[in-house]
Amino acid sequence: MSIEKVRSYFQQFGREQDILEFQVSSATVELAAKAVGVEPARIAKTLSFAREDGCILIVAAGDARIDNRKFKDTFGMKAKMLTPEQVLELTGHAVGGVCPFGVEDPRVETVLDISLKRFDTVYPACGSSNSAIQLTCQELFQYAKASRWVDVCKDWNI
Repeated sequence: MSIEKVRSYFQQFGREQDILEFQVSSATVELAAKAVGVEPARIAKTLSFAREDGCILIVAAGDARIDNRKFKDTFGMKAKMLTPEQVLELTGHAVGGVCPFGVEDPRVETVLDISLKRFDTVYPACGSSNSAIQLTCQELFQYAKASRWVDVCKDWNI
């Protein structure tokens, strides 16, 4: 149970009780926004990309899309998303509930996209297709153990 892993992870911060669980699916940005009751842009989606030695998790605003040129300029490689099986293997979370919390594989790097910075709080998933937690961007950076902020998305600042 990935959500239980995330709940256990958040105990160290005293935030396990802040995880929201919904009676409906929150597996997509649109579904999550409806479940939480916020605009889709405030959903912090986690995207998984392959790299030679593991993967990069990019947490971005719900209305942002990866800009292939920015991605290549930032990471020095072409953007290639992981398969659902690879996502589960590397992160411990299934597609629909992928999040940067409780990821223990040292081959996984988490970064946050600047598209999130326009919000006071955002809502990333918590390891299941019906969960989320409200966090400030600073809390998200800390709890996700992010290595840095990047600018690899487009269409969010239109």
